[in-house]
Amino acid sequence: MRAEASLPPVTAPGLCLPLNEVREERVTLLDGGTEAYPRMLEAIATAQVRVHLEVYTFERDGIGARFLEALVAAAHRGVAVKVVVDGWGSIGASRHLTQTLEAAGAKVRVYNPLTSLCTGRSWRNHRKILLVDDEVAFLGGINIGDAYAANGDQPGWADLALELRGDICRQLGATLHAGASALESGAVKLFLSGFAGGHRLRKRYLQAIDGAEHEVVLAHAYFLPDKGFMRALKRASRRGVTVRLMLAGRSDVVFARAATMRLYRDFLRAGVSIHEWTDSTLHAKAALVDGKKLLVGSFNLDPLSLVNLETLVEVEEPSVAAQAQRWLDKHLRGSRRVYLEDCARSGLQQWLLDIVGLAVARLAERFASFMGRRRKR
Repeated sequence: MRAEASLPPVTAPGLCLPLNEVREERVTLLDGGTEAYPRMLEAIATAQVRVHLEVYTFERDGIGARFLEALVAAAHRGVAVKVVVDGWGSIGASRHLTQTLEAAGAKVRVYNPLTSLCTGRSWRNHRKILLVDDEVAFLGGINIGDAYAANGDQPGWADLALELRGDICRQLGATLHAGASALESGAVKLFLSGFAGGHRLRKRYLQAIDGAEHEVVLAHAYFLPDKGFMRALKRASRRGVTVRLMLAGRSDVVFARAATMRLYRDFLRAGVSIHEWTDSTLHAKAALVDGKKLLVGSFNLDPLSLVNLETLVEVEEPSVAAQAQRWLDKHLRGSRRVYLEDCARSGLQQWLLDIVGLAVARLAERFASFMGRRRKR
């Protein structure tokens, strides 16, 4: 699945031109690692000056080994390679990555390794950014791991990424180390949150929802919105906007689904429709408003994303929005719709669900609040 803005003449249906033949500014929507990984590896293989890779999880084996090989090869041919991985998200691979890449002349940073917990530095680098030669960038929710790509008939995790080209990449290259940034070029707006800066990204969602006239579709893996965000969605539904939530029917995070399910009845009573994706793990962090404005990034609608380092990209380009609409519609059709009667359980079941869900939600909120206060001291 690809959607491209400012397309060159098409030589064959559904095919992208090689990276080195594409010069004009454009946006490409990519369906998970299945489509993103080949493009990312091609970009690294053709890099001439600089490669910056920033990712939460970088697995050592499988596709991770291919990325590592490509990064080492780039460093050996004189490209300035820098890799930033999160100390928790890449705990099993960070030592191997560091040793291998540094031996090739690349720079590696493990962001807040486990030893930093002793000093209270528990916030994470949750960004997913690949920037090559300040000409092409990939951002979204996709980490480096085999789960994000299809394997035969088994689908990969449901996720999205954007390939960006043009001046927005130059701007990104100039601000990567400057903490929070707000960049804009043409139809693209790109936001990087510094530590505890996620409220700016949350505000972009709220502005989009409050401005919606017809439809809001959210596909979010870890959905633990605050009361203000919940009110915005219910307010939109009550003024006649179709609000659809595609949420994880199964999650890679223990008890995350229980924390989200405790919100179902409140949303359903407000006219919001809920759909659970179960064919694979839902990992997307995306929204489409009125079929026009697409929001994609690493930013989850949960308390932890308010304090972690995150990214969010807004695109208002018809062809990209249309393809996002098709991706969402396809996944919604394959999802199980949840009705109010599905939330009916025995008193004990409901009590246990609410207790577990509330405990998880409150723990996440208090941890995020604690880390935010600690950082500001």
